[in-house]
Amino acid sequence: MTWNMNQIDRRRFLRGSGIALAMPLFGSLATSIARGAEPQSNPKRLGCFYFPDGVPMPLPEDPAYNEWAWFPHGNGSEFTFTKCMEPLESVKDDLTVLSGFSHPKSRSVHGHNNADQFLTAALTGGGDKEYVNTISLDQEYAKHVGDQTRFASLVMSTDGGTGTARGTHTISFDHHGRPIPAEHRPKQIFDKLFVKSDGDSARRLALSRSALDEMLDDAERLRRSLSSADQHSLDEYLDSVRQAEIKVEKAKRWLGAPLPSVDGSQLNLELSTDEPREYLQTMFDLIYLAFKTDSTRVATYQIGRENGVGRSDHLARAVGFNTAHQLSHETKNPDGWKNFGIYCRFLNEEYGRFIGKLRDTPEPAGTGSMLDNTLLLYGSASSAFHLSRNYPIILSGGKQMGFRHGQYINHAGMNFQGGPWLGNGEPWQDEAKGEDVPLSNLYATMLQRLGVPTESFADSTGLIENV
Repeated sequence: MTWNMNQIDRRRFLRGSGIALAMPLFGSLATSIARGAEPQSNPKRLGCFYFPDGVPMPLPEDPAYNEWAWFPHGNGSEFTFTKCMEPLESVKDDLTVLSGFSHPKSRSVHGHNNADQFLTAALTGGGDKEYVNTISLDQEYAKHVGDQTRFASLVMSTDGGTGTARGTHTISFDHHGRPIPAEHRPKQIFDKLFVKSDGDSARRLALSRSALDEMLDDAERLRRSLSSADQHSLDEYLDSVRQAEIKVEKAKRWLGAPLPSVDGSQLNLELSTDEPREYLQTMFDLIYLAFKTDSTRVATYQIGRENGVGRSDHLARAVGFNTAHQLSHETKNPDGWKNFGIYCRFLNEEYGRFIGKLRDTPEPAGTGSMLDNTLLLYGSASSAFHLSRNYPIILSGGKQMGFRHGQYINHAGMNFQGGPWLGNGEPWQDEAKGEDVPLSNLYATMLQRLGVPTESFADSTGLIENV
């Protein structure tokens, strides 16, 4: 078929090609074996999870400190969880809690601006500052392993889409720093992973390939009549087209491969945040199934959007509160720390359940458990009220990659900022009491252990040796 590019609405084409490219991409490790490829033992996976609004940070002299502080008490292998963190006790030997880590470029920025840079360490700024982002940790790893699975990565959030600058609904950003839209509807995620596409996929892929070829030819002719500035804009557009080319070629390779057999009968795929606990469990279960079937080895899930905007703020209804964000503002009230801690405990319950499920599942195509071969990052880009320092971070899994757990790396010690907001200045505006370690040092360490040949990531200054 001959396409007349003058008759194609480009925005409509991109929407159409997006459907054509996405529909055939389903599968598992078994599909590569079916094509005669050698099975690979111990695949290395990466999962990154973000929760908003910081954590309970009562000061040591506050009676709530012993029960509801998010960070454990102690250091090294000698540490104890508070009531806020008790749900993680059963997986304590499989995780490391870290304090005193943050991104240098964001330490003087309001905490609600920071989800955008959690996995990038970029200068996304605040207020009137220019917004510039870079590639996220997960996508850096996806460049390394994305061709080995049907999906290079799985990007999820409770709110879906991309959101806005400094109000992102996704923590995944491509190599140009552009946000990657997140999926939020459980049924669509399940269908994308495990439901067979229609028989017309091959024809639509062929049409997409043809249209892409003609679009590139058309663009090269157009270039000769453009100014230098317009040529730069065209180059950015063409990069997106070339990325679509890569997806088309990958889709063609997987087109005839059989889908994994997955029993979804135990999943309620029609639910929403109106059933917050079940919704969160289902989103974690979908990542578990995607990893177990080797449909992807990279996943992100933004549990909530910053600043109490969107459906994710309703997750607090699982434990009897109306909205989650408001809890972080009410810690000065009676039982304020307790209420905020109860909500964080709920998140830890469901995250701990996910970790335990990976730990209790033998590696389908190798040795050890799935958790031993899966590296998980869980945290937020603020700690105390709107404070962009001392991020609450938990690293878990990856024992077959050399990670040691059952420890609290308490870099902040007792030299931390916290306390309730009393209506005056906020902690993020105060002078820092200590010097945080660049969180990118941890990211560089993670990438290296995952098998990426690198010594650095973003603004890292070294590696973390004691994990």
